[in-house]
Amino acid sequence: MEPDAAQNPNPNPGPPPISAYYQTRAEHHAVISSDWLAHAAAAASLPSSDADADAAAPLPSPGSNGGGVIEEFNFWRRKPEAAEAVAAIMALAAVIRSSRATTMMELEIELKKASDKLKSWDATSISLSAACDLFMRFVTRTSHLEHEKFDAAKSRLIERGEKFGEISLKARKTIAMLSQDFISDGCTILVHGYSRVVLEVLKLAASNRKLFRVLCTEGRPDRTGLRMSNELAALDIPVKVLIDSAVAYSMDEVDMVFVGADGVVESGGIINMMGTYQIALVAHSMNKPVYVAAESYKFARLYPLDQKDMTPAHRPIDFGVPIPAGVEVETSARDYTPPQYLTLLLTDLGVLTPSVVSDELIQLYL
Repeated sequence: MEPDAAQNPNPNPGPPPISAYYQTRAEHHAVISSDWLAHAAAAASLPSSDADADAAAPLPSPGSNGGGVIEEFNFWRRKPEAAEAVAAIMALAAVIRSSRATTMMELEIELKKASDKLKSWDATSISLSAACDLFMRFVTRTSHLEHEKFDAAKSRLIERGEKFGEISLKARKTIAMLSQDFISDGCTILVHGYSRVVLEVLKLAASNRKLFRVLCTEGRPDRTGLRMSNELAALDIPVKVLIDSAVAYSMDEVDMVFVGADGVVESGGIINMMGTYQIALVAHSMNKPVYVAAESYKFARLYPLDQKDMTPAHRPIDFGVPIPAGVEVETSARDYTPPQYLTLLLTDLGVLTPSVVSDELIQLYL
């Protein structure tokens, strides 16, 4: 077995089945808005702590010694604060640095192959695919590179790639800062499962000495909510764990809902862990705001028509008791929440309404 395949969460060689609708579409591309560079440059210039500086500093990695893109990806993925999408961005930047291509065409082909390899590593990951596409768009998007000498053009691509990686590493902290105005003393916040960006938001609020409590769903099927509650308790934030079916029962205690996202789609809706949709429905019916904290590299050119119209992601479920033969078990791990049930998206591009996300995406790809 090849080393890459040993760590692949989707060992089956064939891609997962997708709907007929998506079989007729071109490859999914992430988006970059016209104002993205200005926002991103501002985010990258924010004062950072020593820990942030260490995270953003260039480190020796497999890619610098000619290692494969998956090896480089795994190197970054093992860092506790690096999301898979950021690990992919850093791996693609390393591909440019270590490339032996002699023309821009060769370099772009090499980069495209590396991007495709990363996306196939986990074909169900929306953020991984979106980050790869966004990176490709960002570093190769200007035609004047074709008129520069190759060495100069390659240096420019390396600079762009590293800048993009730096910005992506800081995205979570940027969102946390933008989110603080929405958290007030004495409020109760409902969170669903484990989200590193939501945790960063709550961690910053606690460090700012805001007084609030958190209701945390269990997060079946993998019970990631228990991990979230442990992290919050370690920060001395009052937290109560709910079984997923107690959301409606407890909603009258809630002042707002904070969730993360696996992907932000063209409609302005989100794809996230199973249960997000029903939480948003209950919150909407009881006039509770639903805030989505999501990094801009999760913006993907997808347009689900319904819950089944997206690449399936399945997770095993342990009910603790034997399931009789012939009983079908729903193992889907995520759902789609339409934009009308979301209040605002808190991103490193700024605070956006769902309709703004939709408008920007549609205009970009017309």
